[in-house]
Amino acid sequence: MSGNEILQLVIYLAVLFCLVKPLGSYIATIYEGRSNFMVRVLGPLERWTYKICHIRSEQEMNWKEYAISMLLFNLMGFIAVYLIQRLQGILPLNPQHFPAVNPDLAFNTATSFIANTNWQAYGGENTLSYFTQMAALTVQNFLSAATGISILMALIRGIRRCETTALGNFWVDIVRGILYLFLPLSILLSLLLVSQGVIQNFKPYQSVSLIQAEQYQDPQLDETGQQMKDAKGDLIFRTKTLIEQQIPMGPAASQVAIKQLGTNGGGFFNVNSAHPFENPTPLSNFFEMLAILLMPAALCYTYGVMVRKNRQGWAILVTMSIILIPLICTTFIAEKQTNPAIEKIAQDIILPDGGNMEGKETRFGILNSSIWATATTATGNGSVNAMLDSFLPVGGLIPLWLMDLAEVIFGGVGSGLYQMIIFILITVFVSGLMVGRTPEYMGKKIEAFEMKMAAVAIFVMPLTVLLCTAIAVLSSAGLSALANPGAHGFSEILYAFSSMTNNNGSAFAGLNSNISFYTTLGGFAILIGRYWIAIAILAIAGSLAGKKTIPASSGTLPTDSITFGFVLIGVILIMGALIFFPAFALGPIVEQFMLAGHL
Repeated sequence: MSGNEILQLVIYLAVLFCLVKPLGSYIATIYEGRSNFMVRVLGPLERWTYKICHIRSEQEMNWKEYAISMLLFNLMGFIAVYLIQRLQGILPLNPQHFPAVNPDLAFNTATSFIANTNWQAYGGENTLSYFTQMAALTVQNFLSAATGISILMALIRGIRRCETTALGNFWVDIVRGILYLFLPLSILLSLLLVSQGVIQNFKPYQSVSLIQAEQYQDPQLDETGQQMKDAKGDLIFRTKTLIEQQIPMGPAASQVAIKQLGTNGGGFFNVNSAHPFENPTPLSNFFEMLAILLMPAALCYTYGVMVRKNRQGWAILVTMSIILIPLICTTFIAEKQTNPAIEKIAQDIILPDGGNMEGKETRFGILNSSIWATATTATGNGSVNAMLDSFLPVGGLIPLWLMDLAEVIFGGVGSGLYQMIIFILITVFVSGLMVGRTPEYMGKKIEAFEMKMAAVAIFVMPLTVLLCTAIAVLSSAGLSALANPGAHGFSEILYAFSSMTNNNGSAFAGLNSNISFYTTLGGFAILIGRYWIAIAILAIAGSLAGKKTIPASSGTLPTDSITFGFVLIGVILIMGALIFFPAFALGPIVEQFMLAGHL
């Protein structure tokens, strides 16, 4: 790394960590019902919301009631998003007159946005109206993020409380999260982005005549969306001449703000935050990268405040950072290398920025593309400012591995931290048995039920990812969507199901996911990855809340120590490596050897 690159990384991390405590403290006041400036200003609106929705804010729920409320709320969101897409052609704010979205794509998109995944098997500027983008997708960006934090809050209350079944009120948690947290921050970030040139309007698309006509090869697709082939099996293209370009418009800034803050990801435009209307300047890029990690990082401090042990929150944050920062550097070093394939065909080519700039924006460069790629997959964000499919094999392996670590390295808003707590419970249980100490965490015994639910939460993701990947590579429908054969094609399929099951949403290009096979199978993978784990988390919360608190003794394993932190890191990395290493060996690892000429 050059001195300038080191300085950029240090400034980014310094600003992020400086914001952790004030934002984390603010979040704690919201969910503990304490007064602050925003509560005093917006309190009447909160109470009015409870009144018109007939919410009994003082009535708390047990874990089953909380889970049922969460599932019903998300089911209603699914129905709303699905219907808006299917009725898009007759709804307002559709200046491009886009028709209704087909049923299987509408199903995939609806599941994706209620689950905080924002996987997109479509190009936003070519498929969805302004009304659909706002009323369906942007609204769900708020609701799905608030759902993740609400589940986390139920788990925190389960850890903190004793001999009770009460875990709070799901509806109150949702309202407070949206009203006091996501709306104010999104408005602030939207204004900052608009100041940098991110568009926010309702204009029809603008047509611009080109100075010079351009010819291009347009792939011919059949009615299923697959590219047609001739009698010899060659792909069919038609030469077209481009004399005019359409410039997409729309209310982008409002969606970009919440997609980053809520670790939703997705994009108003097809190329996501690589598009100059979503992310035009290095400063807008900095704001958006900061927003990706801000909420997951701050929630670590919130956790420490709410369980009355600040060291616990700091220990989790440090543990996450110890894993993430070296992986940012590894991705950068990998992408700083020249592509060996280019070196073989043109020895005298000098790549811009001294490395692999394919698929990256020159206004961001390799460092900011590497930070974004690791941050977006360490969290559940999934937005991109560079094309991950163009990364070298090791550079692409790091984002893939971060997702397959169950996104516990910061992770999605709420979901990352509650899955990290599951890893902590497993580490406590294993470590306690190894040294002959009683498995305890925060004064609660960790027993068989918690371990069974933790096993569900940990293993449902890899089982779903690997099973879906196996189905795809063994079926003609799964393979027909590939544009790249061999190891890289396998990586694209593995990445797709890792992204969908982990509620991430980023993707390797080269895989046509807009076919019924991937939209349908992927939709079910999204639902399993989100809700099976969430139910297991709430069951653990209910179990812990009913236990007595045990005073700490000489036999209690400290969970805020440096030693425990490194044991926790070991458990996370070993589980991720052991489960997915065979799949990685068939994809990015073997591709790296092939690219270097060793195979």
